[in-house]
Amino acid sequence: MSRGAVFVTDAQMRSSLAVIRSLGKQGLEVTAGEETRCATGAFSRYCSRRQVYPSPVREEEKFVRHLLALLKAKEYDAIFPVADACLKPIIDHEEEISRYTRIALPPRDVFMKGYDKGTTLRIALENAIPCPKTFFPESAAESAEIAGAIDYPAVVKPRVSSGRRGVRVCSGPDDLLRAYEAIVPAFGPVVIQEFIPGGGELGVYTLTNGRSEPRAVTVQRRLRSYPVSGGASTLRETVKDEFAREAAALALRLLKAMGWSGVAMVEFRIDARDGTLKLMEVNPRFWGSLHLSILSGVDFPYLLYRMIMDGDVETVADYREGVRCRWLLPGDILWYLSAPKTWQNFREFLRFGTPDDILSLHDPGPTMGFVLATARYALDPEMWRFVLRR
Repeated sequence: MSRGAVFVTDAQMRSSLAVIRSLGKQGLEVTAGEETRCATGAFSRYCSRRQVYPSPVREEEKFVRHLLALLKAKEYDAIFPVADACLKPIIDHEEEISRYTRIALPPRDVFMKGYDKGTTLRIALENAIPCPKTFFPESAAESAEIAGAIDYPAVVKPRVSSGRRGVRVCSGPDDLLRAYEAIVPAFGPVVIQEFIPGGGELGVYTLTNGRSEPRAVTVQRRLRSYPVSGGASTLRETVKDEFAREAAALALRLLKAMGWSGVAMVEFRIDARDGTLKLMEVNPRFWGSLHLSILSGVDFPYLLYRMIMDGDVETVADYREGVRCRWLLPGDILWYLSAPKTWQNFREFLRFGTPDDILSLHDPGPTMGFVLATARYALDPEMWRFVLRR
């Protein structure tokens, strides 16, 4: 082949769009895969091919068969699984898929340490990473005991989920037990934690090599999010203050203890009660605000590609501070609609000069792709639950 080729899944996601743009700008032939042709990233000028595959959620076996046939038919340097829909099927079939291409994920036994929040938190606690007070109930009876002992508000969260889906903040024992009974059938096992009143949220975005040594790090401070109470960031900026340095050190220590390799996001909340950092979670994948990391000078997707191909990369030692990026469609719109209606919020919302995760005059196609996808999914209740974080 005259140039490298890569396959990027979940092309509707803005993180996938950032990967597509990054690798396409480097001259790679990028195939964007999704359940539908109406996918945001598939309309990027940096997308060479589109691939429609069966639903990895509803038709997992058909998805895996389709993917294996595709990889047998065309040589790809690597496959980049981006969102939950494809992450689990691909990592569960890593042995078969690895016969035909490289998977841009750590080995399955390592990946699951980040995918399962319960496992992540146990490793963190064993390594003196500051966490909320956490319980790991294995039955309704255990959850009832915890409900009577924990302070309120308290949080019930699935061990496997993303974007705060399934997370409930509970005001008392009865509320907690109702949350447990609702969440477990839908999401599986949970953890129960004390609620950490927010004094700010920081994300540490990392790339580590096969020896869990850092090769790139950026830190972002969340300025707005949807849901407003805590969720995906809709406006954020890069920071280098004392909290950022401490968060980066803690994140890298945790990832080392996990034996992590590849990209990951480690999220912390500043506890408003005492000003200390508390671990919220590890996301074992590319993050929604990936475009901001790239804007700040750290091209994580291409660095990961080079690491996959060459075994390691030179360390990127710095990033630009004070860079901002926004997610307008639909994130910041949903933030504005649900935030208190104040003049300050209205004025901030109307600041349209900030770079955006999707909108781009240089690459306008994804905006059209987003509009088409929105029209396609307008009557899909599952998609609305996904968008609205329910």
